[in-house]
Amino acid sequence: MQDIFDFLTPVDLFSISGETTYTDGQFAKHIEIYTDQIPDMEGVELVIMGIGENRGKDLTAKESTAPDAIRKQLYQLHCWHEELKIADIGNIIRGAQINDSYAALQTVLAELISTGKKVLILGGSHDLTLAQCGAYKNLNQIIEASCIDALIDLKGDSILRDENFLLDMLTGEPNMVKNYNHIGFQSYFVHPRLLETMDKLRFDCYRVGVVRENIEEMEPVLRNSHLVSFDLAALKNNIVPTKCISPNGFTGEEACSLSQFAGSSSNLSSFGIYGYVPENDPQGIAAMQVAQMIWYFIDGIQKNKIEANLNETALFNEFHACFADIDSVFLQSKKTGRWWMQLPDKSFIACSHSDYVKASHNDIPERWLRSQERAV
Repeated sequence: MQDIFDFLTPVDLFSISGETTYTDGQFAKHIEIYTDQIPDMEGVELVIMGIGENRGKDLTAKESTAPDAIRKQLYQLHCWHEELKIADIGNIIRGAQINDSYAALQTVLAELISTGKKVLILGGSHDLTLAQCGAYKNLNQIIEASCIDALIDLKGDSILRDENFLLDMLTGEPNMVKNYNHIGFQSYFVHPRLLETMDKLRFDCYRVGVVRENIEEMEPVLRNSHLVSFDLAALKNNIVPTKCISPNGFTGEEACSLSQFAGSSSNLSSFGIYGYVPENDPQGIAAMQVAQMIWYFIDGIQKNKIEANLNETALFNEFHACFADIDSVFLQSKKTGRWWMQLPDKSFIACSHSDYVKASHNDIPERWLRSQERAV
């Protein structure tokens, strides 16, 4: 584990805090921060690390101070879950070439995931998701991945990795992504044929308006995910100014809800937040937005701890439904109210109450159908 610190620089706490004096209730006092000494990683459940690599979005970009700007806001927030052990291990050292930065992130992340830790990545441009996904290749682990973004980054003719990284992520060999979800795309930025291609590949894409109408339907999507990547371009421009300027998108509250859903997933092992540009945020409001998303992500992690295992049958309500001559079982947690749906192979996937309602009316739930299409 100590070898990963060869790829990391410690947190410069003084430059982040300045004259600020933290109280016992704030995150700065609760997180094990890598400053002068390597933190004790024993018992750590969540690891925070930054990477200021932006050359995927701008070939001449210097190293971004985004991770530290976010830390400045995060460390001031009050921690409500002191029993959750968190470590901040600093920033990935920027490589001579962008692929060197990818390799470093991939190596460190794979090591942390292999020891059972959840990892929060503070970027950096959105193409770092490619390295985030690459960590699972290192581990030979097949995953379900979800990206939250206004754009679908499959622009094949672009020289910028930030605009086409999904091509490598979803088609590269060996491919560890068994399913991909795209949450929050804005139709006017996406060519219709691109959505047709994604549908043929059995990937699920959710338009921002559909998500906002019933955001709770994204909870099972994120609960099934091992990797979640959040590009701040998915938010309204008046909240987080970005080069992808759009007056529409998710509100700050909706971004926090999606982050909490990600945290409450038992499957999830890495969550990346990308696209923050300190130069566009002189008042630090966007950094505060990201910090509050992290607060809700941590809250989700803690709330998931009360969830029962599916084999603890006494802690679930069991419902049977028949649709299209198929008998299926639905489970509802007595602790959290969340739902699971049984597939023909007897495994269970996360679902919503509306899936059960559809099944009880002899309609095939879309989530069940898509899962079976991918199994063929």
